Amino acid sequence: MNTPFGLANLWLEGDAVTRFVAIALLICSIVTWVILLSRFWDLRNLRKLKPELDLFWRATSYDQGLNAFTNHASNPYYQIAKAASGASTHHQSQSTNHRELLQTLNYSEWMARSLKNSIDGVAAQLQKGITFLGSTGATAPFIGLFGTVWGIYHALIAISSSGSAQIDQVAGPIGEALIMTALGLAVAIPAVLGFNAINRANKLLVADLNRFGNDLLAYFVTGARVKSGE
Repeated sequence: MNTPFGLANLWLEGDAVTRFVAIALLICSIVTWVILLSRFWDLRNLRKLKPELDLFWRATSYDQGLNAFTNHASNPYYQIAKAASGASTHHQSQSTNHRELLQTLNYSEWMARSLKNSIDGVAAQLQKGITFLGSTGATAPFIGLFGTVWGIYHALIAISSSGSAQIDQVAGPIGEALIMTALGLAVAIPAVLGFNAINRANKLLVADLNRFGNDLLAYFVTGARVKSGE
């Protein structure tokens, strides 16, 4: 059933500003859902990697433990463990280029700093898209509200020029303008909820990475043999 009101009429009757606001909200919505789906998929895959930690600590050698990890390119546990091994080798090397560094930091400090840098790098990767979600959640309602105000302004001008202010002529244009506010909220709500959910999941994952880093630091500093569950 055709109707003179609604989104289609709002697009056809709107000016360049109204269409720009609608396109901006549409783009924000699409990008938001792409980020949400991709980040939730990544977090789901990362949770599947956690059981591999037990295989790592059960290994009879460090190299065997590294081989227990899968998906090396996207596995944060493997990346941290590999970085720790490289940092240890780097510090223990007797190269002249590293002599000044060795005199500045002892082995424990160097390993702690290297592990922290590695974990911070992984944590930074986990934050991809979070800024956009936060910005969208904060600004989308105001973008929609701007579209509403602009639409009402033009609706009132059209009504005043027609010389008639009957309810059927006022309700339609103003109702269409209010759709922009609804669209802004429809974009902002998933962005805010997704931002909170992903941010919480990231914090839990970073906490696990920090515990893993502390276990690695204890292993490299004390030289104790890796035991299951420790």
